[in-house]
Amino acid sequence: MRIIRQNTKAVQPQTQVQVGQKVSYIYTANEGGSLSRINASTNKLIDTIKIDGSAHNVQVSPDGKIIGATIAASMEGKSSHGSMNINDLAAFYDAQTGKLINQVEVGEHPAHIVFTNDGKYALVTNNGSNSVSVIDITTFKVKGTIPTGKGPHGFRISKNNKYAYIANMGQDTVSVLDIANMKETKKIKVGKTPVTTAISNDGKTLLVTINAGDSLAVVDVESGNVQKIPVGDGPAQVYLQGNDKFAFVANQGTEEKPSNTVSKIDLSTKKVVATIETGKGSHGVVISSDDKHVYVTNMFENTVSVIDNDQNKVIATVNVDKTPNGITFVK
Repeated sequence: MRIIRQNTKAVQPQTQVQVGQKVSYIYTANEGGSLSRINASTNKLIDTIKIDGSAHNVQVSPDGKIIGATIAASMEGKSSHGSMNINDLAAFYDAQTGKLINQVEVGEHPAHIVFTNDGKYALVTNNGSNSVSVIDITTFKVKGTIPTGKGPHGFRISKNNKYAYIANMGQDTVSVLDIANMKETKKIKVGKTPVTTAISNDGKTLLVTINAGDSLAVVDVESGNVQKIPVGDGPAQVYLQGNDKFAFVANQGTEEKPSNTVSKIDLSTKKVVATIETGKGSHGVVISSDDKHVYVTNMFENTVSVIDNDQNKVIATVNVDKTPNGITFVK
């Protein structure tokens, strides 16, 4: 198995953390080959965990103890020794120390990783294999693989752990997966190039970013009816506030014509109530556990924007490693 190369000394810590001190962190997955860890109290970079490959997405486990990350094998690793090539990985780290716990081979070009809300499993979308790997966290082994639509990417899991809603970028649909029975139950047509999803606490409303349509699709899960809300250029990720009042959409644009905004949407009125300027290539988005701050990765500036949720403005910018994508908040 290919070993992830770690080097937490690659970036000198800017914020010292006392042993045993409980700290909230923001982790980013950087396609340049690392994870960045930020102190959420000071908005300062703590360290950078170097890896052998390209990190795309990260998520914290429900108990706050584990960070899951998707790692695509480097081109060098894929091309060497022919038949000795190895599949891509899901890697798991200690959320407080950043140390590697385990790694699991998954399908081709893993995209997003999400834990079930009971913490028993981690699901990984395999963008190149058109499937989802279901990993048992007690054993760190793949329990099964579920076929999806073409190009599965971002997703979320319902609060009751029954369903996963997978955005199929290559098929303009969302696959609804029955997790317990390890099968797809249906596909919902949503619009061109869906990137990721969010699901309301009651499981009745599904949100999907429609990258090619510059919109957020609001889907009635039971009926399948779709309503579109215009947002910025090339929306990437969406994140729901804890009480489902607001949704935040990171508008990435393209590398040639990057966007630099986040759309804040009131879900009761289905209207954009604020457009917040961030950095170039806004991609990943997450909200602090108290809903006070929104964190956004800016792909083309190698930064994270920290947004005050009440003031609707950026209050800090943190430099991270190259091409940050996914982001997660550790309470």
